[in-house]
Amino acid sequence: MNTKKTLHIACDILAVIAFLTAFFTQGLVHALWVGGLGSIAVHTIFVGMKSDRAMLCSNTLTISSLTELLYKAKNKVARELTGGIAAIMVNSSDVGVSINGTVTSIKTADPTLNTSYTPSMTIPSGDDQTISTETMQLSQVANVRIPLQGETILQLINTVGFDAAYQQLIEQGLRKMTNAIESHVCSVAYKGASRATGTAGTTPFGSTLNIIADVRQILVDNGMTEPEKDGLTSLVMNTNAGANFRKLTNIYKVNEAGDSATLREGTLGRIFGITLGESAGIASHTKGAGTGYDIGASGEAIGQTTLTLEGGTVNTTGIKAGDVIAFDTDTANKYVVRTGSTATAGDIVINDPGLRVAGVDASELTIGNSYTANFACHKSAIELAIRPPAMPPGGDAATARVTLFDKKSGLTFTAALYLGYGMNMVDITCFYQAKVWKPDFVATMLG
Repeated sequence: MNTKKTLHIACDILAVIAFLTAFFTQGLVHALWVGGLGSIAVHTIFVGMKSDRAMLCSNTLTISSLTELLYKAKNKVARELTGGIAAIMVNSSDVGVSINGTVTSIKTADPTLNTSYTPSMTIPSGDDQTISTETMQLSQVANVRIPLQGETILQLINTVGFDAAYQQLIEQGLRKMTNAIESHVCSVAYKGASRATGTAGTTPFGSTLNIIADVRQILVDNGMTEPEKDGLTSLVMNTNAGANFRKLTNIYKVNEAGDSATLREGTLGRIFGITLGESAGIASHTKGAGTGYDIGASGEAIGQTTLTLEGGTVNTTGIKAGDVIAFDTDTANKYVVRTGSTATAGDIVINDPGLRVAGVDASELTIGNSYTANFACHKSAIELAIRPPAMPPGGDAATARVTLFDKKSGLTFTAALYLGYGMNMVDITCFYQAKVWKPDFVATMLG
């Protein structure tokens, strides 16, 4: 018997002892809570377990097997890829907050560069400096509620075991919540990117990995530390791009790649100092339908982010946040729109650091095609804040709370047990929000 199996048996024994002790001292409800979540904690939370097939209906837990004593289904809970969460800062805690709680960060503007020097007995005045703030509100909610009826619990105890089913129900809940958070992160990331590279509608890495060099160039041109110096830059892509990358001969051929990691293990590794990852939450962006927009008579300076346009035809959707735009006088750069417009004339906002080439009067704007929004970023550029709800003094009706760590995503959640009439319920709720603090350090890889 191997060590891992021995440890699992020991964990099961400890869980049973905890269940029986709680049953004889505190009753069935507390015993189920201790035995269920206790087993999860002892097993280091969320390993694949055996369970009967189960499904959640509106407010009941229903066993789908018709012959409980004869049929036992084995189910390993699926988990999707979460490369977006792994690529960014995660601000996670079990300290409760209110919905729409605010996180604030400062933003400093470029200083004045003086190009002259005049000795004087009078000390020159300092240059004006602008310090502004940016905020994000934890306005997103993810919640699952798992009902537990006494009859169903006893059926599970008498057949496949309550622990196994209970753990899978919680893991399915965390899977659902994590996927929602991952999709949110990826959506926020691409809409907050500085510029884009690649061909919309074409999956990257069809024949070469050169696009990674193009992504890197955007980031370092914007002032980001070279990726190879701190190892904190990631490129997050969907599995179509990942599959193409693994098929490149200079990646899977050991004599060309320098090692066998991709060939033997399937790992993407690092290219040009950038860590590659995959996500099931990569967004697909549908372009705005506006046409005919051009820069107004006053023109726009290098570094400008608010652009005044005129002469447009809206076609219902105009210019949308996340659209990739270019100008006929600046074809080398593809800018990402932060704030769009559904007017024929007026302002749009592109992300920092703004225009790299001055916009002149009548420069024609073109909205790029719809695309798959793979993205690259420095870890410090994007933050995900996630918290449980704040509780009133003395707590609410929950009889117990436990912190759950999801090994797959690295996120922390709080589960609470609520006692009802003939049943109880496990509730897992969090507030969350992602924010791009530094668009300069984010780039979109079009697919």
